[in-house]
Amino acid sequence: MTVESNSTPKVTVADGARAFRSLQAAVAEAVVGGDEALRLLAIALLAEGHALIEDVPGVGKTLLARAFARALDLQFGRVQGTPDLLPSDVTGTSILAPATNLTDGGLTLKFVAGPVFTNVLLVDEINRATPRTQSALLEAMQERQVSIEGETRPLPDPFIVLATQNPIEYEGTFSLPEAQLDRFLVRIRIGYPTRAAEGQIASRYLTEHDPLDLVRPVLDRPALLALRDAARQVYVSPELTDHVVAIVAATRERPDIELGASPRASVALFRAAQARALLDGRDFVLPDDIRSIAPAVLVHRLRLSVDSALHGLSMDGAFAETLAGIPVPVGPPGRPIETASA
Repeated sequence: MTVESNSTPKVTVADGARAFRSLQAAVAEAVVGGDEALRLLAIALLAEGHALIEDVPGVGKTLLARAFARALDLQFGRVQGTPDLLPSDVTGTSILAPATNLTDGGLTLKFVAGPVFTNVLLVDEINRATPRTQSALLEAMQERQVSIEGETRPLPDPFIVLATQNPIEYEGTFSLPEAQLDRFLVRIRIGYPTRAAEGQIASRYLTEHDPLDLVRPVLDRPALLALRDAARQVYVSPELTDHVVAIVAATRERPDIELGASPRASVALFRAAQARALLDGRDFVLPDDIRSIAPAVLVHRLRLSVDSALHGLSMDGAFAETLAGIPVPVGPPGRPIETASA
C-alpha cells in the first residue's frame, strides 16, 4: 500500500513498522521497559486519539510522555492538575497591552495562548483539577479547537492529550466523568519494572546527565502525518467490522456492567486496530489486532454495577469474561470466513 497526498510524503506499510522500531530505540534511551506503553501511545497518536496514563507515582509516566514528544520532534506542553487551576490557565486568556498601531498610548486586548496550544499536552494528575477545569479540555480533545471569548481558535496538528492520574490516592481528587473518560482512546498502565530493569533505571542516574537528553528525534511532522493517513487506509474486512461491533455491544448486555461502551468506543476500537496493524507492518487488520487492544480501549469507558463491585468482581475481570465469550473470526482477511470459539 502506498499513500500519497499533496502535503505529505509517500508511505508504505513497511514504513509503519520501521518508524515504530526507531521510536522504540529512541525512547529506550530514557525509558526502560516501556515498550507496551509506548505502543499504545503511538496507536493513540496515529488514531487521532488521547491517552490516559493511570498508575502509581514514580513509574515514569511523565518521563515517557516527554521522551515520546522529543523522539517525534513535537512541541511539548505540561499542565499540573491542582484544585486552584483555572480553565484559562489551560486554554489562555486576553490581557490589556499597549496597542502597536496607535500613537496616543492606547491599549488593546492581546490573546496569550495557554499550554493547550501545543502538539503533546501532558496534564499531570488530571483528577486533581476541578470539574470546571477538566471540562475545559473536552472541546480541545474532541474538536481540536478551543473557544475563548466568543472566538474559536484551532489547535496545532497533530494534537494529543496525555493525562496522568494516581489510581490509589483519592483524597483531594475529582473523579473524571464518563463523558471525559470516553474521550480517551486508550488507558495505559505502566506497572512496576522488573528487578533487572529497575537496576538499569538506577544506573542511568548515577551520571550527571539527564537520560532525556539522550533522546533524539527519529521522525518529522510530515512523515508522522503521512503515517496517520496510512493508518486510516488499513483494510478492515466486513467480518472484523462486525466483530468490533459485537464486542462493544456485548458490554451493554451484561447485567453486571451498569454502563456499557458507546458508539464512540466502536469507532475508537476500529481505528486503534488499524493503527496497531500499521505498526506491525500490515495493511489489513487481524482479529488479534482488535482483541489485544480492546481492553485498553474499552475498560475505562465501562462502569461496574454496585452489586458486582461489592461481590469483588473487577471491571477488568468482567470485560475479560465478556471478550472470551465472543467467537473469534478466523480466515484470510477480506474473504468469507468462519467463526471459532474464543
